[in-house]
Amino acid sequence: MKTNPYATRIRRLRVGDREIETDQEGYIQNMDDWSEDFAYALAEQEGLTLTDEHWQVIRFIREAFTEHQVQAQVRDMIKHFRPIWGPDRGNNHHLHDLFPNGGPQKQGNRLAGIRRTKGEH
Repeated sequence: MKTNPYATRIRRLRVGDREIETDQEGYIQNMDDWSEDFAYALAEQEGLTLTDEHWQVIRFIREAFTEHQVQAQVRDMIKHFRPIWGPDRGNNHHLHDLFPNGGPQKQGNRLAGIRRTKGEH
């Protein structure tokens, strides 16, 4: 399923000359509508400036979802990024510093265009 079945209200985010539908929390409605421009527009709306590290996490989240059809878990992100970034940045605390509005599993997934899951609050 590429659309978000848990949306209770639809919002629209202006991305270039298009409007992309999101749910009430900013999760994309149709995952096929995702683009890097969407991530930039949503990040701006959320007061976040995307860095190279943000993009590394966003790409990891998207690739993990494509491969496994489920959201990446934070422990998998740590396991992946610790050898790349080192122990000072490849950890839970740094990932939550990067994504201060819900951590990598909420804000990271929103920016990566991965839909909200039923268990999220």
